[in-house]
Amino acid sequence: MRKSSRKKILIINGPNLNLLGRRQPEIYGREKLSDLKTILQKEAERTNLDIVFFQSNHEGAIVDRINSAVDRFALIIINPAAYTHTSVAIRDALLAVNIPAIEVHLSNIHRREDFRKKSLISDICIGVISGFGLQGYILALYAARKILNGK
Repeated sequence: MRKSSRKKILIINGPNLNLLGRRQPEIYGREKLSDLKTILQKEAERTNLDIVFFQSNHEGAIVDRINSAVDRFALIIINPAAYTHTSVAIRDALLAVNIPAIEVHLSNIHRREDFRKKSLISDICIGVISGFGLQGYILALYAARKILNGK
């Protein structure tokens, strides 16, 4: 069997993103996580990328998923959600695997409460996309393609 030449991207979503569409739709929008997955799968197919979609409310599960990405994924797109502001473990996992990462947030974290303005992973990511809702993930996928193609 021939191995796929498509680059693989791991998309990680943190706590409470399983409640998209129901949780504070005025901030996070009305689309569900399943809508996001469908949109990203279509965009990935169109741009000749493979994506693996993962969501967990548990910090350890996210760390385990990042650790298992070694030698399997070319790039990680991550929305750590509330863990953005608290998780040294997720930060350390991203550093340990040495896989380029893009941080994404549905809302503009800099227009929110003070405690949400500080990200523990922004400085180790290639870039941050914040405040564009689901479009932010599409922008991240576009950026990932450019990065992986050396442009």
